[in-house]
Amino acid sequence: MNSFAKYISEELDIRLAQVDATLELLDAGATIPFISRYRKEATGNLNEVQVAAISDLNEKLKDLQKRKDTIIHTISEQGKLTDDLQKRIIASWNATELEDIYLPYKPHRRTRASVAREQGLEPLAEIIMAQRESNPEKAALRFVKDSVTDVAEAIKGAQDIIAENINESEGSRKTIRQVFRRDATIASRVISKMKDEDGAQKYSDYFFFSEELRHCSSHRLLAIRRGESEGILRINITVDDDECMDRLKRHYVHGYGPCQSLVSEAVEDSYKRLLRPSIENEFATSSKELADDEAIKVFGENLRQLLLAPPLGQKRVMGVDPGIRTGCKVVALDAQGNLLYHGVVFAVGRQAEYRKANDPSPLHLFQEIVKRYHIEAIAVGNGTGSRETSDILRQISDVPTYVVSEDGASVYSASEVAREEFPNEDVTVRGAVSIGRRLMDPLAELVKIDPKSIGVGQYQHDVDQAKLRHSLDQTVELCVNSVGVNLNTASRALLTYVSGLGPSLARNIVEYRRENGAFTSRRQLLKVPRLGNSAFQQCAGFLRIPDGENPLDGSAVHPESYTIVQCMAKDCGCTVIDLMKSAEQRQKIDVQRYVSDTVGLPTLTDIMKELEKPGLDPRAQIETFEFDPRVKTPEDLVTGMELPGIITNITNFGAFVDIGVHQDGLVHISQLADHYVKNPNDVVKLHQHVRVKVIEVDRRRHRIALSMRF
Repeated sequence: MNSFAKYISEELDIRLAQVDATLELLDAGATIPFISRYRKEATGNLNEVQVAAISDLNEKLKDLQKRKDTIIHTISEQGKLTDDLQKRIIASWNATELEDIYLPYKPHRRTRASVAREQGLEPLAEIIMAQRESNPEKAALRFVKDSVTDVAEAIKGAQDIIAENINESEGSRKTIRQVFRRDATIASRVISKMKDEDGAQKYSDYFFFSEELRHCSSHRLLAIRRGESEGILRINITVDDDECMDRLKRHYVHGYGPCQSLVSEAVEDSYKRLLRPSIENEFATSSKELADDEAIKVFGENLRQLLLAPPLGQKRVMGVDPGIRTGCKVVALDAQGNLLYHGVVFAVGRQAEYRKANDPSPLHLFQEIVKRYHIEAIAVGNGTGSRETSDILRQISDVPTYVVSEDGASVYSASEVAREEFPNEDVTVRGAVSIGRRLMDPLAELVKIDPKSIGVGQYQHDVDQAKLRHSLDQTVELCVNSVGVNLNTASRALLTYVSGLGPSLARNIVEYRRENGAFTSRRQLLKVPRLGNSAFQQCAGFLRIPDGENPLDGSAVHPESYTIVQCMAKDCGCTVIDLMKSAEQRQKIDVQRYVSDTVGLPTLTDIMKELEKPGLDPRAQIETFEFDPRVKTPEDLVTGMELPGIITNITNFGAFVDIGVHQDGLVHISQLADHYVKNPNDVVKLHQHVRVKVIEVDRRRHRIALSMRF
């Protein structure tokens, strides 16, 4: 059994046997998508979220174990490691508690207390701390020698030792930590000279801000931390200092007398100079970590929704990247996303007006492209000029126009992936291609872009970057594998996220495909250089070959289960293809007959679903959308106006909505529904079409407040 299994089981409230089986699979190199999809019997039907939680906590505990090993080794080298101390360290799985245990033994830089110890003043500190000596000055005389010049210096050195001991006491730190946890207040103030600087006004809500730290939401905390990093705000975390010192004195000061007074002074010094700054810094760090985790969670959920946005499918698409000064970059793509044509159409702005007299109208030019390349749908980027360009394109009958987010298109167009795909085209053409392909298959196109550049998070540059990267990569991996990938059309970027592959094997697959033509069987994957049995087992079920030699290769049925399906078909007296096409044949199957030691009902149930709808795309159907023709700029907005909109971003304080005025409005969480909303994702989804009401337009701060309460 994995040494962390019991702790993980208790922490996540998942049965020990399930945790242990999952950890065993992870240690053997299995991926989260593979475990959650094809090893349900072993894990007791855990889903990908639970498997990911086990994996993440296991990695965290591994790091904590390394820290324990370092602590035990360091204390052992000092000759101070007792059996009881070692047991306490081994038993602790709390990082803060572990550091408290270690603190008295931790190698320090040179401190006032360490100097006093070198001067031989530790016995005097013990005498004063015992608080039984009626004349501490007399006791201190014995220590006036060498570098200790007088009684006052001896007593001061002893107090420094006492102060450091109090700071390093687990009890002291727990006491102050308890007060901080319950009563700490975070406050921000504007730095006077920065108040009128450019960009300062966006932090105006925090110029004179104060709130209990435990109630400060993640977005507010990250906002004021950003304001601090930009030199606009000054932040501090405070508690009632008198209460903290009184608590410490009640513990350390016993009765009244000269020694008690000296200990009381040492307590105050310890708190102000050592304890308070240390605990304040600890809470600043821990609150930031909690805020990071919340922001990363929101970002991950938004990314998941964006990646799983409804695809148009394999249609001939015209991609339009709107522009005013330089014109609209226009591309025509075939049903596989290959570039057929690119050009420029001046649809809006001065250039369009100038060309009107002599050139064909923009509508005519667009119509010519649509006709020439048999375009079935139009994708328009949502940047500058989008609204005006869309209005022109919607005049083309029988060809639907969709507005597509172009966040990150410029990042893609300058990337290595784009240069490989279109070495002879400039960045503007690549950007328009990306917009067109996003309509056809958002997932396949967006995996080529750094998730942080897609525009669905907040404060993504302020949170822990390693945590963010891990979360987003994991989100992309789960999305790609939940949908499945066409082995013969997938890009290297998309294949990279398939279970068991990665960049190297993805590149090898693309090169093999280029040299040998399309795959006709999943088994051919074993001919790809460096793709062995282990990688094949992990990836095969997620790679699809429509119309391949084996009909099951186009489904999510794993090759290891093909014999089960063949046995089912044989028992029904038909072929596998007949079984997939005929509901009548499938109804004859009693899945209980096929249960074995290695294959249980969860796998058999999944197989039956796949036989019914092989390779079914779990994503929804795409819908067209049009903005209200009355509004095109914020100046057109009137309080009380009801408008259609599209959810563009979701945060833990509300949702941003595009209403067609080139500036998103905010529906605060309190305005999302007529009932209490704890999490915005419970009531709205990314790219959802909604109806909103304008409740305020703040033109000075460029803010639009909206409501979904009618």
